[in-house]
Amino acid sequence: MRIGAHVDPADPLAAAAARGADAVQFFLTDPQKFDTPAPRADADALRGSGVQLFVHAPYRINVATTNNRVRIPSRKLLLAHARAAAEIGAAGLIVHGGHVGDGDDIATGFDNWRKTFDYAAKEGGFPLPVLIENTAGGENACARTFDAIARLWDAVGPLGAGFCLDTCHAHAGGEALIDAVDRVKAITGRIDLVHCNDSRDEFDSRRDRHDNIGHGMIDPALLVGVIRAADAPVIVETPGGVEGQSADITFLRNQIGG
Repeated sequence: MRIGAHVDPADPLAAAAARGADAVQFFLTDPQKFDTPAPRADADALRGSGVQLFVHAPYRINVATTNNRVRIPSRKLLLAHARAAAEIGAAGLIVHGGHVGDGDDIATGFDNWRKTFDYAAKEGGFPLPVLIENTAGGENACARTFDAIARLWDAVGPLGAGFCLDTCHAHAGGEALIDAVDRVKAITGRIDLVHCNDSRDEFDSRRDRHDNIGHGMIDPALLVGVIRAADAPVIVETPGGVEGQSADITFLRNQIGG
């Protein structure tokens, strides 16, 4: 089982080495902008490193929305990031499930997700797995509750969508972690990646604030149980830089015997 961390994109391989990580996740552009990723000068080194790579799509992407000014560029940008991630040898592209606006029918959001995969297929398809991540808040979110994820998967599961389970998001979104993996797999049939994060806030808070393992509101035994049951690569998106993330990686490795 590979365990790593979300790191600064400037030098992901150096960041992995500093943390003793055998996997890393990073952004290819500013996560708060609609920028198209440029080719990376270190692409050859990344592809040949042996470190498992994951790319996180920008937070601004929302392919579910009914707002054309956001949805249409989001579709195009998701495909652009998927192509750029594949170019560096990434194992997957993580993207949040998105949401519809107040007063909109959430069913439209699920259908917009289907149309996103249809759009990509017409352009040659996604060149690597697109991993939809559960989110922490929002009444109109397409991937906060597992009930919503089930409806989303009816639309995109047959099209090859992958899934990323974030422990902080599930906890904050009101989904118990003790059996979360079994419930997710019953819906999606797969978990491709775990974001193993503690939470600074209480259960069902709808607040997305990560903490280091053992420092937040989630019992560390629950986090270990999730990664054992998921049997998927693990990324910590926790604070504290090299020191904080190294401690989290070491803790998880010690607990699973890896």
